Amino acid sequence: MSDLLKIGISIGDVNGIGLEVIIKTLAEAEVYQYCTPIVYGHTKVASFHRKTVGIQEFIFQVINNADQAHQGKPNMINCWEEDVKIELGVANETGGKYAFLSLQRATEDLVSGKIDALVTAPINKHNIQNEVFKFAGHTEYVQAMSGAPDSLMFLMSDELKVGVVTGHIPVKDIATNITHDAIVSKLRLMHQSLKKDFWIEKPKIAVLGLNPHAGDNGLLGNEELDIIIPALETVKKEGIFAYGPYPADGFFGNQGYTKFDAVLAMYHDQGLIPFKSLSFHHGVNFTAGLPVVRTSPDHGTGYDIAGKNSASPTSFRDALFEAIHIVKRRREQQQLEENTLPFTKMSRDRD
Repeated sequence: MSDLLKIGISIGDVNGIGLEVIIKTLAEAEVYQYCTPIVYGHTKVASFHRKTVGIQEFIFQVINNADQAHQGKPNMINCWEEDVKIELGVANETGGKYAFLSLQRATEDLVSGKIDALVTAPINKHNIQNEVFKFAGHTEYVQAMSGAPDSLMFLMSDELKVGVVTGHIPVKDIATNITHDAIVSKLRLMHQSLKKDFWIEKPKIAVLGLNPHAGDNGLLGNEELDIIIPALETVKKEGIFAYGPYPADGFFGNQGYTKFDAVLAMYHDQGLIPFKSLSFHHGVNFTAGLPVVRTSPDHGTGYDIAGKNSASPTSFRDALFEAIHIVKRRREQQQLEENTLPFTKMSRDRD
């Protein structure tokens, strides 16, 4: 028990399904064999959601900081003092305000090393905006707070791993943000993550084209010829096995993704539509390329089903356990690298 990881959990929008899936997940005794969960929110808000879920014998242990976390029990750090008016299924400023307070405190503890990983429940990207949070989503915020120069939105399931070059930006801005350097950076992050976080020794990465039919040799656009293919040539010189560009429709239509360890899509919907079609309810969103570990479920706030006790906790549970696995793989990898035996002339002679 002494080596259990402390996993922080931000509650997301209080008017959505975040706390419902959190409580359903933490109500399972198996969780406490693998981690000590710490939820950042408030016990009164959690109690409201617990009643809608109908789980009676479930109590958060209130703590002031992560060092006080109780093993074998769900822990709660109260991030505000005032009462909150919850309006299930309503997108309003209240939902955004308290989602941010939860995320801010949890992220501070993450980057300072007080918790080992962070699992984020869904936010509304519009109502969370304020003077401090001016980001397109969790990915960009956690990247900025951790000081990382770049990150990769990396969706994963048993069927598919897919990352994107451009994430939360308008469609009209996609083409101008597809650059040689951007593709090279994302491929490097994906390659490193597959090796370090998933222990795939020689990962094979498929890269999608931007245009229909991957540009059709310039007939439908030149980005493939002028940008994507040169980027692939650059990373291949570094020993990264990246192939393409492939037409997205045919690639997924004929299950080409089954021949690769991961897929790099050019933009958000190009990668996430097939991913969610294949993996909805059990997909995980992982922010790769950071010095910290952050995961989340692959669904949104679920306003339409909030308070109906119908939200599935499967994706959130998968996100929790994936965070645990990634932290442990990283630490084992670090230990292996630190304890590498020196390769001497004597050892060569014995061989």
